[in-house]
Amino acid sequence: MPDDVSRGSRVLSFAVGALAVVVVLVVAGVLVARAQHLGPWELGAQERNRFAEQPQHADPGSRTAQAARQAEADGRSVEAAAFAELAEVPQGIWLTPEERPAGDVGGYVAAVGGAADEAGEVPLFVVYGIPDRDCTGGYSSGGLRADAYVPWVEEIAAAAAPYAAVVVLEPDALASAVECDRRAERVDLLSQAVDVLADAGVTTYVDGGHSGWVPAKKVAGLLREVGVDQVRGFATNVSNYQTDRDEVRWAERLSGLVGGASYVVDSGRNGMGSPEEWCNPPGQALGQRPGYVDDGTGLDAYLWIKPPAESDGECNGGPPAGDFWGQRALELLGRS
Repeated sequence: MPDDVSRGSRVLSFAVGALAVVVVLVVAGVLVARAQHLGPWELGAQERNRFAEQPQHADPGSRTAQAARQAEADGRSVEAAAFAELAEVPQGIWLTPEERPAGDVGGYVAAVGGAADEAGEVPLFVVYGIPDRDCTGGYSSGGLRADAYVPWVEEIAAAAAPYAAVVVLEPDALASAVECDRRAERVDLLSQAVDVLADAGVTTYVDGGHSGWVPAKKVAGLLREVGVDQVRGFATNVSNYQTDRDEVRWAERLSGLVGGASYVVDSGRNGMGSPEEWCNPPGQALGQRPGYVDDGTGLDAYLWIKPPAESDGECNGGPPAGDFWGQRALELLGRS
């Protein structure tokens, strides 16, 4: 009998020990899964900094890449190399209804998203089709009718949804809304666009202007009205030249006014600091290269949202807004 008791005690001790090991392994697995946001702890599209998870996609079909190929074909090898160097840096992929109308934009976004996904990269789309677009500058004027805008955004959202894509929504639209007497319409349309993109699970930043334009308090009110709390956050300095220091200081204040939202800063052409003018100002240089940030602030990444080699408009000798400008590209590279 004592031997049986001793044997039973050993079996019980072994079972308890094995159970303890299993519990430890399960707890460790849960902690790892939670720390890495796996399974039920996976972050939603608006909770994650996509740029910290995967490299950004450099579009091989960009205007800068096309210019590099054309220069090579023309025997302009020095220009070709310069343009190719610039094209290799990830930049925003702008979607306008003039170039990508309804019925076409979805297929284009899906094709870019699929190529980026296959490469393990994140495409950055810039949605730019709000009615009376660029109402303050006029160089990029155009956009959709109010009744056509949300369906166009819906097509973009549906096409981007399967991929780890990011959208910057409507540069300048909110900051210029009051000045152009478009506040009611802009807030309505952008709030609908925010809903569409959030429902589709597309990581989104609503454009908020920049530090040298509309005061942070006024921008915060507009961002709250369109529902910035439903998406990742906001973008600043798109197509502008404010310094990183000024933008981060201003964006941190703005973030605090809208509940701690994250933000991204366009650093494509701000290497020389803010000039007096905004349309193709001379003497500029490329800014900080795109990359994610993890410094305890709300800044997710520095990005080249506006492709640096594309014109701001027909000013200071530039071609139409959005066109590739070789001379400008070479000047920016030469000062960087």
